[in-house]
Amino acid sequence: MDAKTTGQKINFLDKGKFLNLGKVMPSGALEARKLSSGAVNLYWRFTLAGIAKREPIGIYDPSAPPKSLQPTAKGYSLVAAMRAAELLAAQHHANLEHGGFDDLKAQKAAAKVKANEEKREAEKYTLDALIHDYCDYLESLGRISHTEARNILRLHVIEPWPKLTAKPASQITGEQIADMMRHVVEQGKGRTANKLRSYLRSAYQIAKASRSKASIPLRFKSYRITHNPATDTEPDESANKADKRPLSTEELRAYWQAIKPLEGLRGAVLRLHLLTGGQRIQQLVRLQTADIHKDYITLLDGKGRPGKPARPHTIPLLPEAHAALMQCLPQGEFAISTDGGKSHLAGTTLSGWAADIAQAAGIENFQTKRIRSGVETLLASVRVSSDIRGRLQSHGISGVQARHYDGHDYLQEKQEALTLLLRQLEGQDATVHLIKAA
Repeated sequence: MDAKTTGQKINFLDKGKFLNLGKVMPSGALEARKLSSGAVNLYWRFTLAGIAKREPIGIYDPSAPPKSLQPTAKGYSLVAAMRAAELLAAQHHANLEHGGFDDLKAQKAAAKVKANEEKREAEKYTLDALIHDYCDYLESLGRISHTEARNILRLHVIEPWPKLTAKPASQITGEQIADMMRHVVEQGKGRTANKLRSYLRSAYQIAKASRSKASIPLRFKSYRITHNPATDTEPDESANKADKRPLSTEELRAYWQAIKPLEGLRGAVLRLHLLTGGQRIQQLVRLQTADIHKDYITLLDGKGRPGKPARPHTIPLLPEAHAALMQCLPQGEFAISTDGGKSHLAGTTLSGWAADIAQAAGIENFQTKRIRSGVETLLASVRVSSDIRGRLQSHGISGVQARHYDGHDYLQEKQEALTLLLRQLEGQDATVHLIKAA
Protein backbone atom coordinates (compact mmCIF):
# COMPACT_ATOMS: atom_id res chain seq x y z
CA MET A 1 0.00 0.00 0.00
CA ASP A 2 1.36 3.41 -1.05
CA ALA A 3 1.32 5.67 2.04
CA LYS A 4 2.60 8.76 0.22
CA THR A 5 0.38 11.83 0.08
CA THR A 6 -0.47 13.48 -3.24
CA GLY A 7 1.98 16.26 -2.45
CA GLN A 8 4.76 13.75 -1.80
CA LYS A 9 3.96 11.92 -5.02
CA ILE A 10 4.31 15.18 -6.93
CA ASN A 11 7.61 15.94 -5.16
CA PHE A 12 9.07 12.53 -6.11
CA LEU A 13 7.71 12.66 -9.68
CA ASP A 14 10.36 12.13 -12.32
CA LYS A 15 10.90 15.02 -14.75
CA GLY A 16 8.86 14.61 -17.92
CA LYS A 17 6.51 12.09 -16.33
CA PHE A 18 2.74 12.49 -15.83
CA LEU A 19 0.90 11.70 -12.61
CA ASN A 20 -2.86 11.05 -12.39
CA LEU A 21 -4.25 13.11 -9.52
CA GLY A 22 -7.88 12.01 -9.71
CA LYS A 23 -11.02 11.80 -11.80
CA VAL A 24 -12.68 15.01 -13.00
CA MET A 25 -16.47 15.19 -13.19
CA PRO A 26 -18.19 14.83 -15.59
CA SER A 27 -15.26 13.49 -17.63
CA GLY A 28 -11.49 13.26 -17.74
CA ALA A 29 -8.79 13.42 -15.08
CA LEU A 30 -6.46 15.91 -13.43
CA GLU A 31 -2.76 15.23 -14.13
CA ALA A 32 0.58 16.68 -13.08
CA ARG A 33 3.86 16.73 -15.00
CA LYS A 34 7.23 17.85 -13.70
CA LEU A 35 9.09 20.15 -16.07
CA SER A 36 12.86 20.23 -16.59
CA SER A 37 12.98 23.36 -14.43
CA GLY A 38 11.50 21.41 -11.51
CA ALA A 39 8.18 23.25 -11.63
CA VAL A 40 5.03 21.15 -11.92
CA ASN A 41 2.37 21.86 -14.52
CA LEU A 42 -1.24 20.76 -14.05
CA TYR A 43 -3.46 19.49 -16.89
CA TRP A 44 -6.98 18.37 -17.57
CA ARG A 45 -6.76 15.12 -19.54
CA PHE A 46 -9.74 14.09 -21.66
CA THR A 47 -10.57 11.78 -24.57
CA LEU A 48 -12.20 12.91 -27.81
CA ALA A 49 -13.01 10.44 -30.61
CA GLY A 50 -10.71 7.89 -28.98
CA ILE A 51 -7.76 10.25 -28.83
CA ALA A 52 -6.30 11.39 -25.48
CA LYS A 53 -5.75 15.15 -25.18
CA ARG A 54 -4.45 17.43 -22.46
CA GLU A 55 -5.39 21.02 -21.73
CA PRO A 56 -2.98 23.07 -19.55
CA ILE A 57 -4.44 24.55 -16.37
CA GLY A 58 -1.41 26.19 -14.76
CA ILE A 59 1.55 25.78 -12.40
CA TYR A 60 1.15 23.86 -9.12
CA ASP A 61 1.75 26.04 -6.05
CA PRO A 62 2.60 23.79 -3.09
CA SER A 63 2.51 26.82 -0.75
CA ALA A 64 -1.11 27.69 -1.58
CA PRO A 65 -3.73 27.08 1.13
CA PRO A 66 -4.82 23.45 0.53
CA LYS A 67 -8.53 24.27 0.28
CA SER A 68 -8.19 27.52 -1.71
CA LEU A 69 -10.50 27.59 -4.76
CA GLN A 70 -8.77 30.44 -6.60
CA PRO A 71 -5.22 30.45 -7.99
CA THR A 72 -2.55 32.43 -6.15
CA ALA A 73 0.08 34.66 -7.74
CA LYS A 74 2.33 31.58 -7.95
CA GLY A 75 -0.19 29.04 -9.23
CA TYR A 76 -2.89 26.57 -8.22
CA SER A 77 -3.60 24.48 -5.16
CA LEU A 78 -4.79 20.96 -6.05
CA VAL A 79 -8.35 21.90 -5.07
CA ALA A 80 -8.26 25.03 -7.26
CA ALA A 81 -6.82 23.00 -10.15
CA MET A 82 -9.59 20.41 -9.79
CA ARG A 83 -12.20 23.18 -9.84
CA ALA A 84 -10.68 24.62 -13.04
CA ALA A 85 -10.58 21.15 -14.64
CA GLU A 86 -14.23 20.55 -13.76
CA LEU A 87 -15.22 23.80 -15.49
CA LEU A 88 -13.36 22.73 -18.64
CA ALA A 89 -14.94 19.27 -18.49
CA ALA A 90 -18.43 20.76 -18.13
CA GLN A 91 -17.90 22.97 -21.20
CA HIS A 92 -16.56 19.96 -23.14
CA HIS A 93 -19.49 17.76 -22.13
CA ALA A 94 -22.08 20.43 -23.08
CA ASN A 95 -20.52 20.85 -26.52
CA LEU A 96 -19.94 17.19 -27.46
CA GLU A 97 -22.41 17.34 -30.36
CA HIS A 98 -20.34 20.10 -31.99
CA GLY A 99 -16.85 18.77 -31.38
CA GLY A 100 -16.38 19.16 -27.66
CA PHE A 101 -13.55 21.20 -26.20
CA ASP A 102 -11.60 21.31 -29.46
CA ASP A 103 -14.47 23.17 -31.10
CA LEU A 104 -14.66 25.57 -28.16
CA LYS A 105 -10.93 26.28 -28.48
CA ALA A 106 -11.32 26.89 -32.20
CA GLN A 107 -14.20 29.31 -31.55
CA LYS A 108 -12.16 31.11 -28.92
CA ALA A 109 -9.17 31.40 -31.25
CA ALA A 110 -11.39 32.69 -34.07
CA ALA A 111 -12.99 35.22 -31.73
CA LYS A 112 -9.54 36.41 -30.68
CA VAL A 113 -8.47 36.80 -34.30
CA LYS A 114 -11.67 38.70 -35.07
CA ALA A 115 -11.21 40.95 -32.04
CA ASN A 116 -7.64 41.74 -33.11
CA GLU A 117 -8.82 42.49 -36.64
CA GLU A 118 -11.56 44.77 -35.32
CA LYS A 119 -9.05 46.51 -33.08
CA ARG A 120 -6.69 47.11 -36.01
CA GLU A 121 -9.63 48.28 -38.10
CA ALA A 122 -10.82 50.62 -35.36
CA GLU A 123 -7.36 52.14 -35.16
CA LYS A 124 -7.84 53.34 -38.76
CA TYR A 125 -11.09 55.10 -37.92
CA THR A 126 -9.85 57.64 -35.44
CA LEU A 127 -11.37 60.94 -34.41
CA ASP A 128 -8.79 62.63 -36.63
CA ALA A 129 -9.98 60.57 -39.61
CA LEU A 130 -13.65 61.24 -38.80
CA ILE A 131 -13.00 64.99 -38.75
CA HIS A 132 -11.33 64.91 -42.16
CA ASP A 133 -14.02 62.66 -43.66
CA TYR A 134 -16.73 64.90 -42.25
CA CYS A 135 -15.21 68.09 -43.67
CA ASP A 136 -14.69 66.43 -47.06
CA TYR A 137 -18.33 65.31 -46.98
CA LEU A 138 -19.51 68.87 -46.27
CA GLU A 139 -17.44 70.10 -49.21
CA SER A 140 -18.91 67.42 -51.51
CA LEU A 141 -22.39 68.65 -50.58
CA GLY A 142 -21.44 72.21 -51.49
CA ARG A 143 -21.52 73.38 -47.88
CA ILE A 144 -19.42 76.53 -47.48
CA SER A 145 -19.16 75.72 -43.78
CA HIS A 146 -16.56 73.05 -44.57
CA THR A 147 -13.84 75.72 -44.50
CA GLU A 148 -14.81 76.99 -41.06
CA ALA A 149 -15.23 73.43 -39.79
CA ARG A 150 -11.73 72.48 -40.97
CA ASN A 151 -10.17 75.52 -39.34
CA ILE A 152 -11.96 75.22 -35.99
CA LEU A 153 -11.48 71.47 -35.66
CA ARG A 154 -7.83 71.68 -36.72
CA LEU A 155 -6.95 74.56 -34.40
CA HIS A 156 -8.97 73.47 -31.37
CA VAL A 157 -9.17 69.66 -31.62
CA ILE A 158 -6.53 68.04 -33.83
CA GLU A 159 -3.52 70.22 -32.96
CA PRO A 160 -3.99 70.61 -29.17
CA TRP A 161 -5.27 67.03 -28.60
CA PRO A 162 -3.07 64.73 -30.78
CA LYS A 163 -3.22 61.69 -28.47
CA LEU A 164 -6.97 61.94 -28.13
CA THR A 165 -7.65 62.37 -31.84
CA ALA A 166 -5.45 59.34 -32.56
CA LYS A 167 -7.93 57.15 -30.65
CA PRO A 168 -10.83 55.37 -32.40
CA ALA A 169 -13.70 57.83 -32.80
CA SER A 170 -16.06 55.31 -31.20
CA GLN A 171 -14.10 55.53 -27.94
CA ILE A 172 -14.35 59.30 -27.47
CA THR A 173 -16.56 60.36 -24.56
CA GLY A 174 -18.73 63.37 -23.93
CA GLU A 175 -16.45 64.37 -21.05
CA GLN A 176 -13.47 64.50 -23.40
CA ILE A 177 -15.38 66.70 -25.85
CA ALA A 178 -16.39 68.94 -22.94
CA ASP A 179 -12.69 69.26 -22.03
CA MET A 180 -11.96 70.40 -25.59
CA MET A 181 -14.71 72.99 -25.33
CA ARG A 182 -13.47 74.14 -21.92
CA HIS A 183 -9.98 74.69 -23.32
CA VAL A 184 -11.46 77.03 -25.96
CA VAL A 185 -13.72 78.81 -23.46
CA GLU A 186 -10.71 79.51 -21.24
CA GLN A 187 -9.21 81.40 -24.20
CA GLY A 188 -12.24 83.70 -24.14
CA LYS A 189 -13.80 82.10 -27.24
CA GLY A 190 -17.19 80.89 -26.04
CA ARG A 191 -18.82 81.15 -29.45
CA THR A 192 -15.99 79.13 -31.02
CA ALA A 193 -16.40 76.45 -28.35
CA ASN A 194 -20.07 76.16 -29.27
CA LYS A 195 -19.16 75.83 -32.95
CA LEU A 196 -16.62 73.13 -32.08
CA ARG A 197 -19.37 71.21 -30.29
CA SER A 198 -21.78 71.74 -33.18
CA TYR A 199 -19.36 70.42 -35.80
CA LEU A 200 -18.36 67.38 -33.74
CA ARG A 201 -22.02 66.66 -33.00
CA SER A 202 -22.79 66.82 -36.71
CA ALA A 203 -19.83 64.59 -37.62
CA TYR A 204 -20.87 61.92 -35.13
CA GLN A 205 -24.51 62.16 -36.16
CA ILE A 206 -23.63 61.54 -39.80
CA ALA A 207 -21.49 58.53 -38.87
CA LYS A 208 -24.28 57.18 -36.66
CA ALA A 209 -26.96 57.74 -39.31
CA SER A 210 -24.87 55.95 -41.95
CA ARG A 211 -25.99 52.64 -40.41
CA SER A 212 -29.52 53.20 -41.73
CA LYS A 213 -29.23 55.98 -44.31
CA ALA A 214 -28.06 54.84 -47.73
CA SER A 215 -27.28 58.33 -49.03
CA ILE A 216 -24.38 58.73 -46.57
CA PRO A 217 -21.05 57.35 -47.89
CA LEU A 218 -20.26 53.81 -46.76
CA ARG A 219 -16.96 54.85 -45.18
CA PHE A 220 -18.82 56.50 -42.30
CA LYS A 221 -20.34 53.14 -41.35
CA SER A 222 -16.84 51.80 -40.68
CA TYR A 223 -16.54 54.11 -37.67
CA ARG A 224 -19.11 51.91 -35.87
CA ILE A 225 -20.70 54.87 -34.12
CA THR A 226 -23.77 53.89 -32.10
CA HIS A 227 -23.77 56.85 -29.71
CA ASN A 228 -23.10 60.54 -30.30
CA PRO A 229 -20.84 61.70 -27.43
CA ALA A 230 -21.25 65.38 -28.31
CA THR A 231 -24.91 65.15 -27.29
CA ASP A 232 -23.70 64.51 -23.74
CA THR A 233 -22.27 68.05 -23.62
CA GLU A 234 -24.01 71.39 -23.13
CA PRO A 235 -23.41 74.54 -25.22
CA ASP A 236 -22.80 77.92 -23.62
CA GLU A 237 -26.08 79.67 -24.45
CA SER A 238 -24.70 83.06 -23.40
CA ALA A 239 -22.18 82.85 -26.26
CA ASN A 240 -24.92 82.33 -28.87
CA LYS A 241 -26.58 85.69 -28.49
CA ALA A 242 -27.70 87.19 -31.79
CA ASP A 243 -26.27 90.48 -33.00
CA LYS A 244 -28.35 93.25 -31.41
CA ARG A 245 -26.68 96.07 -33.33
CA PRO A 246 -28.18 96.16 -36.82
CA LEU A 247 -27.32 99.23 -38.86
CA SER A 248 -29.99 101.86 -38.39
CA THR A 249 -31.91 103.24 -41.35
CA GLU A 250 -29.77 106.39 -41.19
CA GLU A 251 -26.56 104.33 -41.18
CA LEU A 252 -27.77 102.21 -44.10
CA ARG A 253 -28.60 105.38 -46.04
CA ALA A 254 -25.15 106.82 -45.29
CA TYR A 255 -23.53 103.57 -46.41
CA TRP A 256 -25.64 103.49 -49.59
CA GLN A 257 -24.78 107.07 -50.47
CA ALA A 258 -21.08 106.20 -50.01
CA ILE A 259 -21.10 103.15 -52.30
CA LYS A 260 -23.59 104.48 -54.85
CA PRO A 261 -21.05 106.54 -56.88
CA LEU A 262 -18.11 104.18 -56.21
CA GLU A 263 -16.52 103.02 -59.48
CA GLY A 264 -14.93 99.73 -60.44
CA LEU A 265 -15.43 96.20 -59.12
CA ARG A 266 -15.41 97.34 -55.51
CA GLY A 267 -18.42 99.66 -55.89
CA ALA A 268 -20.28 97.18 -58.08
CA VAL A 269 -19.92 94.30 -55.63
CA LEU A 270 -20.89 96.40 -52.60
CA ARG A 271 -23.99 97.72 -54.37
CA LEU A 272 -24.97 94.23 -55.48
CA HIS A 273 -24.61 92.95 -51.93
CA LEU A 274 -26.84 95.63 -50.42
CA LEU A 275 -29.45 95.73 -53.20
CA THR A 276 -29.99 91.96 -53.04
CA GLY A 277 -30.92 92.25 -49.37
CA GLY A 278 -27.60 91.69 -47.61
CA GLN A 279 -27.11 88.09 -48.69
CA ARG A 280 -24.52 85.96 -46.89
CA ILE A 281 -21.20 87.09 -48.25
CA GLN A 282 -19.71 83.60 -48.58
CA GLN A 283 -22.67 82.61 -50.74
CA LEU A 284 -22.78 85.78 -52.82
CA VAL A 285 -19.11 85.70 -53.83
CA ARG A 286 -19.59 82.11 -55.04
CA LEU A 287 -22.31 83.15 -57.51
CA GLN A 288 -21.71 81.20 -60.71
CA THR A 289 -22.07 82.87 -64.08
CA ALA A 290 -24.39 80.07 -65.20
CA ASP A 291 -26.79 81.02 -62.39
CA ILE A 292 -27.34 84.57 -63.64
CA HIS A 293 -30.72 85.02 -65.32
CA LYS A 294 -32.47 87.99 -66.84
CA ASP A 295 -34.38 89.04 -63.75
CA TYR A 296 -32.86 86.98 -60.93
CA ILE A 297 -29.82 85.11 -59.70
CA THR A 298 -29.58 81.78 -57.92
CA LEU A 299 -27.24 81.25 -54.99
CA LEU A 300 -26.52 77.93 -53.31
CA ASP A 301 -27.38 78.08 -49.62
CA GLY A 302 -25.09 75.60 -47.89
CA LYS A 303 -26.51 76.21 -44.42
CA GLY A 304 -29.05 73.78 -43.05
CA ARG A 305 -29.42 70.29 -41.72
CA PRO A 306 -26.40 67.96 -41.56
CA GLY A 307 -26.13 65.70 -44.58
CA LYS A 308 -28.39 67.84 -46.77
CA PRO A 309 -27.07 69.28 -50.06
CA ALA A 310 -26.95 73.02 -50.70
CA ARG A 311 -30.39 74.53 -51.37
CA PRO A 312 -31.02 76.83 -54.38
CA HIS A 313 -31.89 80.34 -53.25
CA THR A 314 -33.37 82.70 -55.86
CA ILE A 315 -33.08 86.48 -55.55
CA PRO A 316 -34.79 88.90 -57.94
CA LEU A 317 -32.66 91.69 -59.41
CA LEU A 318 -33.77 95.29 -59.37
CA PRO A 319 -32.52 97.23 -62.42
CA GLU A 320 -29.91 98.90 -60.20
CA ALA A 321 -28.74 95.49 -58.89
CA HIS A 322 -28.62 94.08 -62.42
CA ALA A 323 -26.50 97.03 -63.53
CA ALA A 324 -24.12 96.46 -60.59
CA LEU A 325 -23.82 92.78 -61.50
CA MET A 326 -23.04 93.59 -65.13
CA GLN A 327 -20.33 95.99 -63.93
CA CYS A 328 -18.67 92.97 -62.31
CA LEU A 329 -18.14 91.66 -65.88
CA PRO A 330 -19.26 88.10 -65.12
CA GLN A 331 -17.45 85.47 -67.18
CA GLY A 332 -15.91 82.05 -66.70
CA GLU A 333 -17.19 79.95 -63.79
CA PHE A 334 -17.52 82.59 -61.09
CA ALA A 335 -19.39 85.83 -61.75
CA ILE A 336 -17.60 87.92 -59.09
CA SER A 337 -13.93 87.50 -59.80
CA THR A 338 -10.64 89.27 -60.42
CA ASP A 339 -9.18 86.60 -62.72
CA GLY A 340 -11.83 86.17 -65.38
CA GLY A 341 -13.99 83.77 -63.40
CA LYS A 342 -11.37 81.14 -62.60
CA SER A 343 -11.78 81.80 -58.88
CA HIS A 344 -14.27 83.84 -56.89
CA LEU A 345 -13.60 87.00 -54.91
CA ALA A 346 -12.69 86.25 -51.31
CA GLY A 347 -15.40 87.02 -48.78
CA THR A 348 -12.84 88.76 -46.59
CA THR A 349 -12.03 91.09 -49.47
CA LEU A 350 -15.66 92.16 -49.80
CA SER A 351 -15.91 92.64 -46.03
CA GLY A 352 -12.73 94.70 -46.03
CA TRP A 353 -14.02 96.96 -48.80
CA ALA A 354 -17.31 97.47 -46.91
CA ALA A 355 -15.47 98.30 -43.67
CA ASP A 356 -13.29 100.90 -45.40
CA ILE A 357 -16.33 102.63 -46.91
CA ALA A 358 -18.27 102.50 -43.64
CA GLN A 359 -15.39 104.06 -41.75
CA ALA A 360 -15.14 106.86 -44.28
CA ALA A 361 -18.91 107.38 -43.97
CA GLY A 362 -18.57 107.78 -40.20
CA ILE A 363 -20.33 104.55 -39.21
CA GLU A 364 -18.93 103.45 -35.86
CA ASN A 365 -18.23 99.86 -34.79
CA PHE A 366 -19.04 98.62 -38.26
CA GLN A 367 -19.20 94.91 -39.05
CA THR A 368 -20.40 93.60 -42.40
CA LYS A 369 -22.98 91.35 -40.72
CA ARG A 370 -24.70 94.49 -39.45
CA ILE A 371 -25.73 95.24 -43.05
CA ARG A 372 -27.71 92.00 -43.18
CA SER A 373 -29.42 92.56 -39.83
CA GLY A 374 -29.93 96.22 -40.69
CA VAL A 375 -31.73 95.34 -43.93
CA GLU A 376 -34.07 92.96 -42.10
CA THR A 377 -34.78 95.55 -39.41
CA LEU A 378 -35.52 98.22 -42.02
CA LEU A 379 -37.88 95.90 -43.92
CA ALA A 380 -39.63 94.98 -40.68
CA SER A 381 -40.17 98.69 -40.01
CA VAL A 382 -42.09 99.00 -43.28
CA ARG A 383 -44.19 95.94 -42.42
CA VAL A 384 -42.64 93.34 -44.68
CA SER A 385 -43.68 90.04 -43.07
CA SER A 386 -41.15 87.89 -41.27
CA ASP A 387 -41.87 85.06 -43.73
CA ILE A 388 -40.92 87.19 -46.74
CA ARG A 389 -37.87 88.62 -44.95
CA GLY A 390 -36.80 85.09 -44.11
CA ARG A 391 -37.24 83.93 -47.70
CA LEU A 392 -35.36 86.94 -49.04
CA GLN A 393 -32.39 86.38 -46.76
CA SER A 394 -32.69 82.58 -46.81
CA HIS A 395 -33.06 82.09 -43.09
CA GLY A 396 -34.38 78.60 -43.75
CA ILE A 397 -37.82 77.16 -44.32
CA SER A 398 -39.56 75.57 -41.37
CA GLY A 399 -42.66 73.44 -41.18
CA VAL A 400 -43.81 70.47 -43.25
CA GLN A 401 -46.14 72.57 -45.40
CA ALA A 402 -43.46 75.11 -46.32
CA ARG A 403 -40.78 72.49 -47.02
CA HIS A 404 -42.80 69.94 -48.94
CA TYR A 405 -45.98 71.45 -50.35
CA ASP A 406 -45.39 75.15 -50.99
CA GLY A 407 -43.95 75.38 -54.50
CA HIS A 408 -44.37 79.13 -54.92
CA ASP A 409 -41.05 80.88 -55.73
CA TYR A 410 -41.96 84.17 -53.96
CA LEU A 411 -39.98 86.15 -56.54
CA GLN A 412 -42.64 88.86 -56.81
CA GLU A 413 -42.85 89.29 -53.03
CA LYS A 414 -39.06 89.39 -52.73
CA GLN A 415 -38.85 91.98 -55.51
CA GLU A 416 -41.45 94.14 -53.79
CA ALA A 417 -39.43 93.96 -50.58
CA LEU A 418 -36.21 94.92 -52.40
CA THR A 419 -38.01 97.82 -54.11
CA LEU A 420 -39.07 99.05 -50.68
CA LEU A 421 -35.48 98.66 -49.48
CA LEU A 422 -34.11 100.81 -52.29
CA ARG A 423 -36.74 103.51 -51.77
CA GLN A 424 -35.92 103.62 -48.08
CA LEU A 425 -32.19 103.85 -48.85
CA GLU A 426 -32.92 106.76 -51.13
CA GLY A 427 -35.14 108.35 -48.46
CA GLN A 428 -38.02 108.55 -50.96
CA ASP A 429 -40.73 106.58 -49.21
CA ALA A 430 -42.41 107.50 -45.96
CA THR A 431 -45.44 105.27 -46.62
CA VAL A 432 -45.83 102.12 -44.56
CA HIS A 433 -46.38 98.99 -46.66
CA LEU A 434 -47.48 95.49 -45.80
CA ILE A 435 -46.09 92.55 -47.71
CA LYS A 436 -47.41 89.21 -46.57
CA ALA A 437 -46.60 85.72 -47.69
CA ALA A 438 -48.64 84.65 -50.70
